[in-house]
Amino acid sequence: MAEITFDDFMKVDIRVGTVVRAEPFPEARKPAIKLWVDFGAEIGERKTSAQITVHYDPETLVGRQVMAVVNFPPRQIGPFMSEVLVLGVADPDGAIVLLSPDQKVPNGGRMH
Repeated sequence: MAEITFDDFMKVDIRVGTVVRAEPFPEARKPAIKLWVDFGAEIGERKTSAQITVHYDPETLVGRQVMAVVNFPPRQIGPFMSEVLVLGVADPDGAIVLLSPDQKVPNGGRMH
């Protein structure tokens, strides 16, 4: 893996936000959930879709804090426009587990 500089790292804007709405995404090619995430006053609410249906149901995600890259350009995912990339790590079977702070923190806080 190529090394990066600290300046390269600082270009990736990773913030915490709270899921305020979540819905199934049946139109997606692979099972997914649509998420609306509040990143606080500076960034506002952004939407995304995530292939996280193995470990999560839409109703269990509302109120959960998640980490996401907020400075990617929007990307069309079928009929849905994704505005951020929610971050996760694969479990031993390859299913995604969301990354989140282990304590409640203010929405919009940047990862250091």
